[in-house]
Amino acid sequence: MPVPGVILIVAVILIVAALVYYLVATIVTLRRITKGLDAAIAAVGEIVDKSAPVEEVVGTINTHLDAAVDALEGLLVKKAGLSDSMGLIEGLYPGAAAAGLRNFPASKEIKPPRIAEVYTRGVLTLARLGREAPIAALSPEGPVLRHASRASSEVRALYPNERQMRPDKLPDSPVIGTDSPVQYEEALTPGVRPRPPVSAGDGKGED
Repeated sequence: MPVPGVILIVAVILIVAALVYYLVATIVTLRRITKGLDAAIAAVGEIVDKSAPVEEVVGTINTHLDAAVDALEGLLVKKAGLSDSMGLIEGLYPGAAAAGLRNFPASKEIKPPRIAEVYTRGVLTLARLGREAPIAALSPEGPVLRHASRASSEVRALYPNERQMRPDKLPDSPVIGTDSPVQYEEALTPGVRPRPPVSAGDGKGED
């Protein structure tokens, strides 16, 4: 037999032997994996069997929670009304009002009022005059009367001109009480209200 033929036969035998070796190794590894999966599946089955009673308890809890949610929604709508209820929900959880209430489909179409932002009349007035307030930049009662970046200068304009000049020292406040200086002349008859003079032509006192 020529030498090239022998070399070719030997090469084919080596290739087949390598393929058999890797195939056998793969089969052995797959068998090990199969045994491990069988053990894991058996353990999972035990967990499922042990958790079977818990599933019933969880289902009961979910049922009670659903009933509690329905009761709370109904109580909220009964006490506050549907519109104010959505405003309260939106104030506590921004964006939650868009989902609406489960038992009230019409709640999805309601625009929630801004009941979570409660400002007194004085706060609105100060905000429009330029005082620092959360709604000063955009007052719900009308256009703002000051520039957001010039709040201090606008507020200072409310005070007398002397304070606007930023003096080093302002006059002291007047002293009141027993130690206060005399501001007025003493009355001739303390405690007696003076009467206006009687004119000659009013006709009083003539009999």
